[in-house]
Amino acid sequence: MALDSRIQGFFPDSGFVSRETWDRLRVYADLVRKWQPSINLISPKTLPDLWERHVLDSLQLFRLRPDPLTWIDMGSGAGFPGLVTAICLTDSGAGWVHLVESNNKKAAFLRQVISKTGARASVHPMRMEAMHGEVGDVDAISARALASLSELLGYAAPFAADNAALQMWFHKGLDYPGEVRSARDLWGFDLIEHQSLARDGSAILQISNLSKRN
Repeated sequence: MALDSRIQGFFPDSGFVSRETWDRLRVYADLVRKWQPSINLISPKTLPDLWERHVLDSLQLFRLRPDPLTWIDMGSGAGFPGLVTAICLTDSGAGWVHLVESNNKKAAFLRQVISKTGARASVHPMRMEAMHGEVGDVDAISARALASLSELLGYAAPFAADNAALQMWFHKGLDYPGEVRSARDLWGFDLIEHQSLARDGSAILQISNLSKRN
């Protein structure tokens, strides 16, 4: 199936980003394929389904929250979803994504994609625990395939303490209901579940009003 047909099948309203943005996402996907043999950016078994499993799955986040916000993307790895968001922000000329990736080789890959696409992003080669205080005001935090929900909320908590309106957006797989139950033992939060278009039973969790339980 042609790529444009696959995009249309995933997003019937694919016009929510411009043709130029689709072209930039194609450049990104090509760079993933080019770098994959040397630094194993994604699971090799998912490479044939790169667009559906990674690019379009990540693009759901921008479709849900297209505002020109300042983001932190935790444990960016190959850049999903944060670099996809940053590429989409190029049309507005506003908003920014701070990509946090402690692996220097993956950080170098992220910088290469930014250079080739003009993505509105910067790379921070450090662990998430060291990020608080490194950037100014943050509106939103994202993460995909990084850690349990409880751990993600722990990383996000210092930023939520600085900004009561902070929203967190986490891609989660089929076992996310159990992660939510476990997280509620430690954290108080408001939750909206957005069912994923990528896989039945998976979701993007939108979390706000985070607080630590006593």
